[in-house]
Amino acid sequence: MTSDPVARAHACWNGSAPDWVLALAGACERETHRDVAARVGYSHTVVGQVIRNKYPKSLERIETAVRGALMSENVECPVLGEIGKQVCVRQQARKDSALGANPDHVKLFRACRDGCPHSFIGRKSDADT
Repeated sequence: MTSDPVARAHACWNGSAPDWVLALAGACERETHRDVAARVGYSHTVVGQVIRNKYPKSLERIETAVRGALMSENVECPVLGEIGKQVCVRQQARKDSALGANPDHVKLFRACRDGCPHSFIGRKSDADT
């Protein structure tokens, strides 16, 4: 198996790797897996599994994070306005114990759980991630 992440993605995805997987693999050619993983918000192990098409759970959140962090895609947050998709995914992952006394964190926590169209919380695929 090749050490070139883009070639590996093409091979492991049978020549039909999604654009966001190729963007992830391309970033791994220029930077370390760990650096790319930090930008995306996942572990380097998950990054490698995605490139090799071996990630055993839903890819929906990872795709969204990659599209935000590496492909400059944004969403319109009801609290923060326009934000990167990776920021949206990270905000959804916050636990209520991390809110503290910051009123913006409380607003975000509630918005993510109260019907935001970008939220993964409560979706069936959410249980898989």
